[in-house]
Amino acid sequence: MVKRKPVLILLCITVLAPIVLYTDRLSASFSPPSSNDGFIDDASNWSFVNEPEKLSALHQDSSDALKEPAGVVYSDNLSNSVQISAKSTDELVKELPLGNSREHKSRVLSAAIEGTQSEKRVIEQVIQRENSDSSQENKENQENKVEMQSEQTPPKVEARKAQTSTDNKQQSTAAMPDATVRQLRDQLIRARVYQGLGPLRSNPRFTRELRARIRDVQRVLSDATKDSELPKSANEKLRLMEQTLAKGKQIQDDCSTVVKKLRAILHSSEEQLRVHKKQTMFLTQLAAKTLPKSLHCLPLRLSTEYYSLDSSRQQFPNPEKLEDPRLYHYALFSDNILAASVVVNSTMTHAKHPADHVFHIVTDRLNYAAMRMWFLANPPGRATIQVQNIEEFTWLNESYSPVLKQLGSRSMIDYYFRTHRGNTDSNLKFRNPKYLSILNHLRFYLPEMFPKLNKVVFLDDDIVVQKDLMGLWQIDLKGKVNGAVETCRESFHRFDRYLNFSHPLIAKNFNPRACGWAYGMNVFDLDQWRKQNITEIYHSWQNLNHDRLLWRLGTLPPGLITFYKRTFPLNHSWHVLGLGYNPNVNHRDIERAAVIHYNGNMKPWLEIGMPKYRNYWSKYVDYDQRYLRDCNITP
Repeated sequence: MVKRKPVLILLCITVLAPIVLYTDRLSASFSPPSSNDGFIDDASNWSFVNEPEKLSALHQDSSDALKEPAGVVYSDNLSNSVQISAKSTDELVKELPLGNSREHKSRVLSAAIEGTQSEKRVIEQVIQRENSDSSQENKENQENKVEMQSEQTPPKVEARKAQTSTDNKQQSTAAMPDATVRQLRDQLIRARVYQGLGPLRSNPRFTRELRARIRDVQRVLSDATKDSELPKSANEKLRLMEQTLAKGKQIQDDCSTVVKKLRAILHSSEEQLRVHKKQTMFLTQLAAKTLPKSLHCLPLRLSTEYYSLDSSRQQFPNPEKLEDPRLYHYALFSDNILAASVVVNSTMTHAKHPADHVFHIVTDRLNYAAMRMWFLANPPGRATIQVQNIEEFTWLNESYSPVLKQLGSRSMIDYYFRTHRGNTDSNLKFRNPKYLSILNHLRFYLPEMFPKLNKVVFLDDDIVVQKDLMGLWQIDLKGKVNGAVETCRESFHRFDRYLNFSHPLIAKNFNPRACGWAYGMNVFDLDQWRKQNITEIYHSWQNLNHDRLLWRLGTLPPGLITFYKRTFPLNHSWHVLGLGYNPNVNHRDIERAAVIHYNGNMKPWLEIGMPKYRNYWSKYVDYDQRYLRDCNITP
């Protein structure tokens, strides 16, 4: 019993004493200070309820020293952490008792801000250290990769590089249209060069191989002009030829010899190209002058039928309208029946008042009966037609017209018809025999031909009308004689293109940069023509050009001279040119134009006409008409 008491006492001391002490400490921690002065004396001893309990057994770091964080800090959380710390500082200041002095508030606030700034600086240092370490590590990795690649470069890697370069080259050439055909042709040229080199000819084995490759490539190429026309074996032949040429390159190391040979081939090719261009020009001119068999058949059949008619049936209706100045009069001079019919049909298709339109057609004696028969058999609706023979104008003779006298001279005929003309003049278009026809020069005699009219619209026979032309008569020409569309959008359609400015008479009177204009659709004020005596001006310049030193032939150069400063420019939408020689006329301009003009050699009724423009003309031809069927005239 005596022994138990000391044991119980010890037990109480060891068990109950810590409990009592711990409960006292807890009560002290939850009890606020008794007065405000206690907080002021030691504000650092203030402990919050949410503050974790400090373990007395562990060493406690002072609150002033901030340790560097051991983990990785990300920049994305930097602003958030700073905002949170700032927010806690503000809350701390707000929760201070009202009795605190301002000095203590500022001291607490500055301490909190300094802690926040120091924390921010530590975070930025960690971020910078992480970025520099990562960049250094990436750089080292790249250098290691380069070193590893350089160690394994021979010879497989080099072969792989060569293969990729050739693949890239093949891809770039494949992107070009018909690249394989071009490569094969280039290989043939190089192979022929190698055939003519001495060191390669002395190598019989290589020579046999090269000849075999040339035959293979020639067989593959044949007449192919597109990659789609080549056989399937073309790529294989291309590869084999390239290998053979590579062998020849290794054998032949004299570059200067190869260059000389290639220059000789280039010079020969350029000479052949020049000859072919000249032949093409001559044949194109010949095709433009030649009348197709079907178009030769048409006037013969029409003439035969015309002379079989009674005289009463050979006359056109409405003769009283021919001299009425209130109507819309057109002048058309042509010996092409089909072309003239398209001009009339297209004009009347778009006319709002067809009965007010009058067509004055003048042709030569050979086609007079056929032209009349065509329009008698195919009357253009309610429009009035007049067909005249040029020989009816008896006043138009050599004594009155200097151009008529010049056209009948021996020198002029010899200029056109001598057999060696193709070799003496590079610009064959000026030798077209159509310039020998007075029909081409009638446009300078409109007031004499229509003495009772005050305004006329002149139309060429190679035009198509796409809109109503009544608006032409409402245009105020402002005292000018000729209304025309100017063609100086391009530099070669100015006066120096057509006139000889090395002649002092031309250089003195005209500006070489003056804007040219187009015949084909022109408005002529005949009253102003008569007042300004335009015909006499034309005659005087024709007399001065008797030796063809001022200009060569044609009607545009004398027209530019005669109507110089007397031409009113019309809107370009009235008249679009170039459909007879230019394959790149803007499609939108064609659709908007009132008149489209097939000026040039590629007329739409010829086989050499451009197919992309032919439909604008052919839709005004009735190919089911009896005469056209009999002469086999088809679209």
